[in-house]
Amino acid sequence: MTVPPYLKRGDTIAICCPAGYMATEKVTNCITTLQQEGYHVIIGENIGSNSNNYFSGTDEERINELQRFLDDKNIDAILCARGGYGISRIIDKLCFKKFIKQPKWIIGFSDVTVLHTYLFSNFKTVSLHASMAAAFNGAEENTNIKTMLAALLGKKAEYDVEANILNKVGTAKGKLIGGNLTLFTNGIGTSSDVKTNNCILFLEDLDEQLYHIDRMFVQLKRCGKLKKLSGLIIGGFTDLKDTERPLGKNIYDIVLEQVAEYNYPVCFDFPVSHGENNLALKHGMRHQLSVDDSGVMLKEI
Repeated sequence: MTVPPYLKRGDTIAICCPAGYMATEKVTNCITTLQQEGYHVIIGENIGSNSNNYFSGTDEERINELQRFLDDKNIDAILCARGGYGISRIIDKLCFKKFIKQPKWIIGFSDVTVLHTYLFSNFKTVSLHASMAAAFNGAEENTNIKTMLAALLGKKAEYDVEANILNKVGTAKGKLIGGNLTLFTNGIGTSSDVKTNNCILFLEDLDEQLYHIDRMFVQLKRCGKLKKLSGLIIGGFTDLKDTERPLGKNIYDIVLEQVAEYNYPVCFDFPVSHGENNLALKHGMRHQLSVDDSGVMLKEI
């Protein structure tokens, strides 16, 4: 795997909106914090744009801005201001020739999963699954932001998480891949599709019907994405909904049913999510996952 150069004071971080619209005022704290950390910050024109629909700009506008940031040799990292939906509309029209010669950190989660999996599958390049601009508007001591900033400086992740009685114990090593379940599943058969053999897969999602979640896990199993994993990490599945006639299963039941025949470790409630907890994870980097009755440990190796 290619690991982009870690950042140092004076480096440049560009903030852009490659998907959904975001108001300018919602990135103010993000800009201030990054500047206080010693970074030069560039703001994309699509933030706070005059778009009158869901997106931060037309497909062409979003392509042009992200392409400019990918190509600019003076930009060291690109922080996506928000996710939502839209990157899958533009990903195949981007050119990564200059990026390959001078890789830089791509930061974000949710819809940014499309970028993470694309970089992994096509260029074997590590990226950063982490909080985006809106997360800087929370408490001053924000663990999610602290882990993101530490990762960009090159600190190796080592996270300890409480045990869940439903966890499947074991130890696994492999490249850490994944992200948002919906986007990961939608990538199957596309240029963002990922070979999962011998990898540690992490998944999270937001605001989905339980039967949608069940359907996506069934699809992952049917196409072999779950069969030869090294390990499975289930993050937060936030604000799930059920139909009037209940599915009869929760998120734990859904996952355990699909992985029952496999022997790799599985952990639940890992702090990666659309909710309060969203620790930074280096997508594509080798990690070790240890699951036992006392807890869960995930560390970069």
